[in-house]
Amino acid sequence: MAAAHTVVGVLALQGAYDAHHRMLQGMGVATRRVRQPQDLQGLDALVLPGGESTTLLHFLQQGTFWQDLQAFVATRPCLGTCAGLILLAQQVQPAQPGLGALAVTVQRNAYGRQRDSHIRQATTILPGGPMEMVFIRAPRIVQCDPVVQVLAYSDGTPVLVRQGQTIGCAFHPELSSDTRVHQLLLDAVADAARR
Repeated sequence: MAAAHTVVGVLALQGAYDAHHRMLQGMGVATRRVRQPQDLQGLDALVLPGGESTTLLHFLQQGTFWQDLQAFVATRPCLGTCAGLILLAQQVQPAQPGLGALAVTVQRNAYGRQRDSHIRQATTILPGGPMEMVFIRAPRIVQCDPVVQVLAYSDGTPVLVRQGQTIGCAFHPELSSDTRVHQLLLDAVADAARR
């Protein structure tokens, strides 16, 4: 459970940000939509949602937003889902800028077109057994550095990873009723507060 004063931002430029807000608010957490660099001020953590990574990049590369976001993800807990994972990655295929917060290489749209989207149960090391995962034009994690902990696999491919206080997943946890991925973010906030 998050502390009463915890505020989690959700990047709200494009994509599935409202579902993250509902998930976190249902967990008793205050949220804030992040639409400009100054919205990052005072946040304890940030969610970078799914959407279209090149569209998100277009908005983020205006003014100082990209630099401010890089500084934020380097120092505070973050969760990137689908396109958010792409933004957090060190390397992206085909090439596009990444924030470098996760030592992974991701391949954009690796699971095909919109019609190839699917839901599956997958193995995770998190307590609670298999996890329902919603994949929508999902990226594939094709390489992880040893500093990255793999928390879940689907068909032998990492789909949920963590490096320090940064979490990335190829699927959309906000579209299921399973709160474990968002709880990982809140646990990272609690750990940061204890330091």
